[in-house]
Amino acid sequence: MTSLLAATTSGAIPAPSIEYSQLAPMLVVFGAAIVGVLVEAFVPRELRRSVHLLLAFGSLAAAFIWTCVIAASSTLFAKGSAGHVAAMGAVAVDRPTLFIQGTILVLAFVSVLLIADASHDVPEFAGQAAAPPGSAEEREGLLAGLVHTEIYPLTLFAVGGMLLFPASNDLLTMFVALEVLSLPLYLLCGLARRRRLLSHEASMKYFLLGAFSSAFFLFGVAMLYGFSGSVRLSAIASAAASNTSNSTLLYAGIALVGVGLLFKIGAVPFQGWKPDVYQGAPTPITALMASCTVVSAFGALLRVFYVAFGNLTWDWRPALWVIAILTMVAGAVVAITQTDVKRLLAYSSIAHAGFVLTAVIAVSAAGLSSSLFYLASYGLTTVGAFAVITLVRDPGGEAGHLSRWAGLGRRSPVVASIFALFLIAFAGIPLTSGFTGKFAVFQAAIASGETALVIVGVLSSAIAGFFYVRVIVLMFFSDPVPNGPEVIVPSVFTGTAVGLGVVATVVLGIVPEPVLSLASHAANQLFVS
Repeated sequence: MTSLLAATTSGAIPAPSIEYSQLAPMLVVFGAAIVGVLVEAFVPRELRRSVHLLLAFGSLAAAFIWTCVIAASSTLFAKGSAGHVAAMGAVAVDRPTLFIQGTILVLAFVSVLLIADASHDVPEFAGQAAAPPGSAEEREGLLAGLVHTEIYPLTLFAVGGMLLFPASNDLLTMFVALEVLSLPLYLLCGLARRRRLLSHEASMKYFLLGAFSSAFFLFGVAMLYGFSGSVRLSAIASAAASNTSNSTLLYAGIALVGVGLLFKIGAVPFQGWKPDVYQGAPTPITALMASCTVVSAFGALLRVFYVAFGNLTWDWRPALWVIAILTMVAGAVVAITQTDVKRLLAYSSIAHAGFVLTAVIAVSAAGLSSSLFYLASYGLTTVGAFAVITLVRDPGGEAGHLSRWAGLGRRSPVVASIFALFLIAFAGIPLTSGFTGKFAVFQAAIASGETALVIVGVLSSAIAGFFYVRVIVLMFFSDPVPNGPEVIVPSVFTGTAVGLGVVATVVLGIVPEPVLSLASHAANQLFVS
């Protein structure tokens, strides 16, 4: 505990010019999103998509490069400094945050590749969001080839919020970031071209439950402000260390803020939205949420519990123990019953959230570094898996039901083999990124005395391996269904996303040391406060 508090150090507020340079990645993404709104207003319809693609890819690439430049800065981390706080103390710039932001930008870039793919006969996104499903307006928009180009600025706003969320150094800034990343996702989930009613249901369910979780978070902020007189994370930590006379507000605030954060990662019992939203949303948006949103939410969770509540680990660790066990077991067991491939991956995502929580509970530099590696490796594999799903299509769109995947290994052995690779990575089979990630988080948990939790994690992994193997057997050892789905030739965009997922899954399983070292270096001094 002492080492944790000593490593979570305070940072000085830099000069304005330096401060803006440290905030540049977020400013670039938000700036591109605002320009995207202007493009929608003033650029002719036939040119909008090209301009939006240039803005999206250019801003994400520029933000990633700038993030790398900041991480390599000799002045920011001079004399052993853990980093700095910027924007009048509202935003923290430290190595864990930069690693998380870099991961989000890479995953967002790959997800935008899927969003931008316009090669499908049936587009992923509705041409007119306001047109009722099955209406004459919808048919006219489809025949006219209308493209919903608003998805690009909405995506950039969401990514900007994801970058700010784990970097927030006070709870009000964190709440603003939570809403900025959530509101565009509520809209994007309802824009699926196929099965519009299911997509609208997913959007509405995500919005309503997300609004409730945001309310819980905000009530928690109010409780913690009442306890400490500040929303700054370091001030809350100081008050918790010195003031034990009014612990009711403190514990209520921890519980309520925890509910808001655990909802975003889909931990049990706050996971009810995840399968329905993943199934109903357009698959590229599902890939964005399953990778970027999860990474961002875990980053915020780590910062809050390591910085603000670092003095109270004996109080909140038992609760997270229970939540981690429920999340691992429920995600693995319920996934066995699923017949839709996207719902199956949703429950898989729930189980993986439980695995990462085992490292969070470790409350150590090793737990933080293993969490960072796990989130990066899992995110790339997840985007690749959803990219494959977009390639297996029935006449009306994607073939979602698992029965339609029977015999896929005979129809398209390459695509089936790639999907099988992603599944065995999820299962944690050696020589894949999934194995390295699970080994890292379980090792960190054992080092912190959480052996019983690791045993539950290993058993849950074994249960999860059953349904992954079941899908592989279905693809390679079952007869193809009559009039089975078509496996389309991937475009450059989707092919690149799949290729990056395959490379990351294999390389991080065989040669993980460079990324593990980078994550360890990022976590060495924990978070600045």
